[in-house]
Amino acid sequence: MAVYARYRFGNEVHYGLVNGGTIAELRGGLFDPQVTTGRTLALSDVTLLAPCEPPKILAVGLNYRSHLGARPVPQNPGIFYKPVSSIQNPGGPIVIPPEAIDLHYEGELVVVIGTTVSKASREQARAAVFGVTCGNDVSDRNWQRGEGKDLQWWRAKGSDTFSPFGPFIVTGIDYGDLGLETRLNGEVVQSQRTSDLIFDIPEVVRFISQWVTLVPGDIVYSGTPGETRRMKPGDVVEVAIQGVGTLSNPVA
Repeated sequence: MAVYARYRFGNEVHYGLVNGGTIAELRGGLFDPQVTTGRTLALSDVTLLAPCEPPKILAVGLNYRSHLGARPVPQNPGIFYKPVSSIQNPGGPIVIPPEAIDLHYEGELVVVIGTTVSKASREQARAAVFGVTCGNDVSDRNWQRGEGKDLQWWRAKGSDTFSPFGPFIVTGIDYGDLGLETRLNGEVVQSQRTSDLIFDIPEVVRFISQWVTLVPGDIVYSGTPGETRRMKPGDVVEVAIQGVGTLSNPVA
């Protein structure tokens, strides 16, 4: 197992290997040969950023039975795009846009792709997963399915700051059965295991790859469990995944 982060120290941005409370600077990018520079810093002395720079972001809707409500179980993963401009760093504010009236959290396991994959089998899809991280698929329900519903979810799930993820990418972990918990101002509001996904990670990656080639750094939000609740300015939302870490963002 390895734990990676992307961070700012002074005017420099680097990838690093995390070990407890320290981070060892890597020479090059996340998918380059793993060579450290010899500089190690305390995590408390750096600013953690979104742990990779994805070429694209995809996500799955309605992927836990506990989130379906009265809706039928889908026959295929319900895939949609989120723009890379919606990325927010760990600790960065989720900013409620003008005219947004029903903004909700969606705590999710996020998959980071490590190799180019197209028209994959399940085995090839599984092998293409580099690691996992925590994510929040922030969603405005009015723009998504309310009176203000748009043709697509371009702003409901893609407005600026609507895609926080991080703080760490963890590799070599059994992501098929991890505890996921979302907390709003310290109160547990979502709690489930990733083993309860309707479509597991290899199937989601396999399905996407039949039509869209995935490349290193792409990320996939895998779906949210249970019910969600409206957020308001001043709230703090945390997404904690067993063995992976905790993503925390204030709402502004």
